[in-house]
Formats: sequence, C-alpha cells, structure tokens
Amino acid sequence: MSILIGIGIITTVTTFYLGKKGWQAFHKAVGITPGVLVYQNDNAPLSLSTVKWQQLSLNNKHLKNLPEQQLRQLKRIDEKVNHYQAYQTALQAQHKTPAITEQQFVLNKMMHTRLPEMLASHHHLVNVNRNIHKRSGDNVSTDSVGNDNKAEANELLQSVLNNIEQRLDKLLAQMDTQQLQELRVMKNYINGHDS
Repeated sequence: MSILIGIGIITTVTTFYLGKKGWQAFHKAVGITPGVLVYQNDNAPLSLSTVKWQQLSLNNKHLKNLPEQQLRQLKRIDEKVNHYQAYQTALQAQHKTPAITEQQFVLNKMMHTRLPEMLASHHHLVNVNRNIHKRSGDNVSTDSVGNDNKAEANELLQSVLNNIEQRLDKLLAQMDTQQLQELRVMKNYINGHDS
C-alpha cells in the first residue's frame, strides 16, 4: 500500500514539474514572459530617454526643445516609415524590386536629410534665443523678437512634419491599393482557369 502511495506522489510531483516546465517553454517559444504585464499609457508624456526610433536617425539633443505634440507626430512618422520599410523588405524577399518613384525619392530625402537639418536649425534657433535673453537681461524688444522667431520656427517645423506625414499617408495608401490590385489580378487569373 505504501508503494502505491509513493508512486502516486512521485507521479503527481513529476506531472506538476513537467507541466510547469512545459508551460514556461511554451511562453518562451512565443516570446512572452509569464506573469509580467507591461502597461503602456498612450496618453503619458513622451520621454526622450524612453523613445526608441525604429527608422529615423534623429539627434535627441535636437528634440529636447520640441513640444509634446511634435514629439508624438515624429513617433507616428517613425512608425509609418517602419511600416513602409517592412513592405519594401517583404518585396525584396519575394525577389521583386520596384522602381523608386520620384515621390518615394523626395520623401526619403525629406525624412533622412531635410528633417534632421530642420530639427538642428530649430534647436539652434531656440538655444540662440535663450542665450540672447540671458545676455541682454530680458530686454522687452529682444524678448518679443525672440518669441516671434521661436513661434515662426515652431510653425515652420510643424508645417514640415505635416507635409512629411501627409506624403507618408499617401504612399502607404498607394501601397495598399497596389497590394489590393495584385490580389484582384490573382483572383481573376485563378477564376479564369477554373473552367
């Protein structure tokens, strides 16, 4: 009788042990850590130390003076560029090399050359205004000119960000339309050979 009880206990312990190890191995295989949930509040203020750029190469020093709205817009642009790059990578994996259109070339140039230049200029202008205010003792005429320049710089940067995001949206919509058209062609081809 004690042998049966011992075998039952060993079987139970072994079952629990293997079940737990299997459960952990399953979670590890699909890339989740059991018991760890990370909540991301989308409305929380962005911190430059936590923002990870997927595609854009931006200098964090140039971003520290940007308003929250522009940081969020840059993050959206980065996510859209990442989506576009994933599409291009998928095309290359299928051994399709689409010709780069003028629209794609201009957008690429804007994102990887002009945007960092604009951010650097914006940062420089804001810092120059701060240094002027510190040296001049906050003279009223200097203060109003500095605020006007800063406001105009913010408007110009916002305009560039809006332009880039609109171009990206058009490019992504064009990409989706092209994929849908390819699916329609394949469907028609398959339906045409059913008879």
